[in-house]
Amino acid sequence: MNPSLNAFGALLRKEFGAALMSPIAYVVGAVFLLVLGYTFALTLFATKVANLNYIFHQMYVLSILITPVLTMRAFAEERRNDTLELLLTAPVGEVWIVLAKFLATYAVMLAIYALAGVYALVLAWVGDPDWGPILVGYGAMALLAALLVAVGVLASSLTENQVIAAALSLGTFLMLWFADSIAPMLPSGLESLALNLSLIGHFKPLATGSVFVSDAMYFITAALAALWLAARRLADR
Repeated sequence: MNPSLNAFGALLRKEFGAALMSPIAYVVGAVFLLVLGYTFALTLFATKVANLNYIFHQMYVLSILITPVLTMRAFAEERRNDTLELLLTAPVGEVWIVLAKFLATYAVMLAIYALAGVYALVLAWVGDPDWGPILVGYGAMALLAALLVAVGVLASSLTENQVIAAALSLGTFLMLWFADSIAPMLPSGLESLALNLSLIGHFKPLATGSVFVSDAMYFITAALAALWLAARRLADR
């Protein structure tokens, strides 16, 4: 097997192991599911409607809040512990190092979402939900998580301070979230750009079951761009 692939596999196993051993992932996951479960119970009893539209929007907000906590350690801790230089001596390119960090945290996010899938099973038990929008909604969450984790990894690559890394990623998420709100105050050219960058503007159609390729490509393109920038940041050291 290619030595680079062997090195990447070892690096990936190391990152997955670190993610599984970290108590942060379990605490964050527990808080996420507890808050979401409380919201789900209130919504179900209040509306008695078998859909998850409101829950997906709650997951959206919670994901924006928890992702910085999960990604802040990615490279900031390596810098603080002076282990980044050692990591960069691995026989793989910077992009593979970034990808390993990304995949480890992304797997944690997907695991949390998978546990949240119990709410769909509850709906199936108490009613007859429309599975199409539900599956599209969970797909939207997977796309959202990819973008959030990629931006979080990029923020962590810029500093050795974990708090600053978390603040940078959270600030970026909030600016993307409210981009459409400030669009009317901008000149026409910038208004169009702000609308196209709107995080909620691309998430909402998917969360309600409407599939548009442009919305999916927004998340994929933005995530790839963030990962590329993180790799460039490492390469420029």
